[in-house]
Amino acid sequence: MKRVDAGFYSHADVITVAKLLLGKILVTNINNIITAGRIVETEAYNGIGDKASHAYGGRRTARTEVMYGGSGLAYVYLCYGIHHLFNIVTGRPNVPEAILIRAVEPLYGIEDMLLRTDKKKLDNTLTRGPGNLSKALGISVLHTGTHLAGDDIFLMQDDKQYKPAEIGVSPRIGVDYAAEDALLPYRFYIKGNAYVSGKIK
Repeated sequence: MKRVDAGFYSHADVITVAKLLLGKILVTNINNIITAGRIVETEAYNGIGDKASHAYGGRRTARTEVMYGGSGLAYVYLCYGIHHLFNIVTGRPNVPEAILIRAVEPLYGIEDMLLRTDKKKLDNTLTRGPGNLSKALGISVLHTGTHLAGDDIFLMQDDKQYKPAEIGVSPRIGVDYAAEDALLPYRFYIKGNAYVSGKIK
């Protein structure tokens, strides 16, 4: 197993990175508690031209400013005032592209994940969906701006590689407000994996 190089996140095409993230291992070291899961579902948000993106039209706010800060940064925002959603900023500085990590398959630190989520036993709801995975891995809005080259949140790569036939593609989930862009095939997932958070309509 090796750490994913910082250059991985700077690829010019956010769609390509969203696919390549599948199979990578998301690791957190929060308060000296290490947890990890294999990424099995992602969604790409393609910058200022994407109506589903928080940066659509070049919008810049205190929350979204991190998206303009360059590749390899964590963008974590609060959804419905409850769920902390973890995104990875990609591409060039001042080009606000990001990828939402929607689901991981838990690999390490499962007992700590159960404690964080107040669950008694492991099932596929532990890290199924972006809010659940952030809670299980200890990620919150306090980590927005964290660089994945550091030691708090980072990616690892082992020998696991998915074949193209194992990867599903669909429109993103919950972005009906994005009009025609809601239909873009920007969601990628591992077919048949129990932790994938949504189904094709």
